[in-house]
Amino acid sequence: MADGKDDPAVFTSASLPSDPRLLATVTNAYLGTRVYRDILHVNGVYNGAVGDTHRADIPSPLNVRMTVPGAESLAETFTLNTRTGTFSHVLQSTDYTATHQIYAHHSLVHLMAFSITIQRSAHTTQPITVQLRTPFAPKSRDLDLNQGPDFQGAHYVYGKTLVPEVEGGPRPTVHMLWTPVPQDLTLRGEERERSWEFLTAVAESEEEVKRSYSKGLALIAVGSLHSSHAHAWTMLWRGCCIDLDGPLPLRQALYGCLYYLLSAIPPRGNLGFLFHGISPGGLSNGTQGEDYWGHIFWDQDTWMFPNILLFYPEAARAVLEYRIRMLEGALRNAQEQGYKGAKFPWESAATGREVCPEEIYGAQEIHVTGDVLMAFEQYYCTTQDQKLFREDGGWELVGAVAQYWCSRMVWSEEEQCYHIKGVMPPDEYHYRVDNSAYTNAVAQRSLNFAADVARDFLIPVPEEWVDCAKKVKVPFDAEKKYHPEYDGYSPGEPVKQADVVLLGFPLMHPMSSEVRRNDLEMYEPVTEMDGPAMTWSMFAVGWLELKEVQRAQSQLNKCFSNITEPFKIWVENSDGSGAVNFLTGMGGFLQAVLFGYTGFRITKTSLRFNPAFPDDINKLKVTGVSYFGNKLKFTITKEEIRIKVTESPRDPPASPLEAVLEESGQQFPLREG
Repeated sequence: MADGKDDPAVFTSASLPSDPRLLATVTNAYLGTRVYRDILHVNGVYNGAVGDTHRADIPSPLNVRMTVPGAESLAETFTLNTRTGTFSHVLQSTDYTATHQIYAHHSLVHLMAFSITIQRSAHTTQPITVQLRTPFAPKSRDLDLNQGPDFQGAHYVYGKTLVPEVEGGPRPTVHMLWTPVPQDLTLRGEERERSWEFLTAVAESEEEVKRSYSKGLALIAVGSLHSSHAHAWTMLWRGCCIDLDGPLPLRQALYGCLYYLLSAIPPRGNLGFLFHGISPGGLSNGTQGEDYWGHIFWDQDTWMFPNILLFYPEAARAVLEYRIRMLEGALRNAQEQGYKGAKFPWESAATGREVCPEEIYGAQEIHVTGDVLMAFEQYYCTTQDQKLFREDGGWELVGAVAQYWCSRMVWSEEEQCYHIKGVMPPDEYHYRVDNSAYTNAVAQRSLNFAADVARDFLIPVPEEWVDCAKKVKVPFDAEKKYHPEYDGYSPGEPVKQADVVLLGFPLMHPMSSEVRRNDLEMYEPVTEMDGPAMTWSMFAVGWLELKEVQRAQSQLNKCFSNITEPFKIWVENSDGSGAVNFLTGMGGFLQAVLFGYTGFRITKTSLRFNPAFPDDINKLKVTGVSYFGNKLKFTITKEEIRIKVTESPRDPPASPLEAVLEESGQQFPLREG
């Protein structure tokens, strides 16, 4: 299995893609780059004012290519091992093997590293030399970099970003230490094998960067820098895995999606830094003019978050804490547009103010505010973490969002209901429409959740919340029995991406199977075929809900045209345009399996499941599902479902669980083991 031929988690190729955007990424929650790229990025470090703000480019000492001059008949391979979070380049001859490994340390998030290992395979005594080509220069167009004194053999630069996001806003300082890279390395005649390790440490203080670099050196001294990183990845996979007995391309796609998404989440335990959310292209991308400048959208809350939540609630909490820290900016956004409460920006960066370069989206694509709150609701229902809401700012955010939606609604005397006017729905082909079905339904859900939390906390529920939730219009055509996308939508009008189909999932808006089917059939043929990658996943979930597994599969299969070889990097649109390393599409694809095949639904009182999967899948195993502090393993075949409680915390003890068959009401207590 080591060569990756049969292992769905190892992607190997004899050549690199011609488009450098499709190279593998190595990131952790704080640092990220694409392999062989001359820049890296730091979580939350942006440069530029308002719509121009983008991830600050930091010169990357990891951009090194290994070559052997004048060598004949070298076999060359490039491998991304998602099990260990490591990219490697191997040059092999009859006499020796040279291996170059690159990684962003998963648990020591301020460290990135690469190593070169030369190993003799024959009884030769010739010196073996590899050359290291690096175009590295300690310059940046986004930072005012200064050189500091060397530290423990490392070079040192530091500097502030040039332009704050808003006047008087933060201008973080970046500090970087790195091991100087020589032009070549030689394995001497008497040596059989030797490794050289090169460290890069990046932090926002001199103290932290030096501490991290020293820690890295200490691990190198005992030979365990890479093994400590690989161990962190082993533990990560142990706590979370989706595997199935089915087609290899599907298994590879799942490992690829999980690898890139898990690369972006904070490690367990004390972070030691403020997590600034996940952008559509992750930390490896987001320079000026690329991948939406590294801004945070609903992509995080709607498309990536549910997968993170189901496996790693601690990391999900860090995502929500980012939104809580941005609340002040959201309050200002609402005020500037003449509304009460908090309006989350369509594009968010370091302050929570609107940083979308085009005004129309920030002004009209307001469903993002409800999308943020839906993530809070899913978290509340799966963790019972009241501390986040009572003590850590969650309740203030919930109340401010409810206030915003009430102030955004206007009463229609004619229809005797509330309207939300002048919006852009998720389908961005349409704008300045009234009563977007998705926007109004997500607003209703926000208000209902806010009222539920208030009741749980014995806080009086404002009448207005209840009234607006009850009387907001969600367009419905009683004759054709489907949801028009907005007031005045004509059947057959082209749609950019998944919109009304999201009412069924993730919104779980009440409707009959007939209406759910009609919505799917109405919008499937008119949705842009080459549109954003997450669209078809949601059609697949809808058909799986209706137990039409072949129809679901034909939708899910469309996603494969967004997956590129050899490293399973997703592109936003199947023609290759848009964002790359498109975590949004990966999040949608994972949901199609995690919530589609299993039928998982997070409700107020339970985690429901109702599996359905296609004929070419015999078994589905989902390991590490988190619910009320317990860890669960689901093994699903066509004949049976097995649920095992693999972990149940003692202090405080987790809530006891039971599985209930809905039709008969039969109960099965679930205990650890």
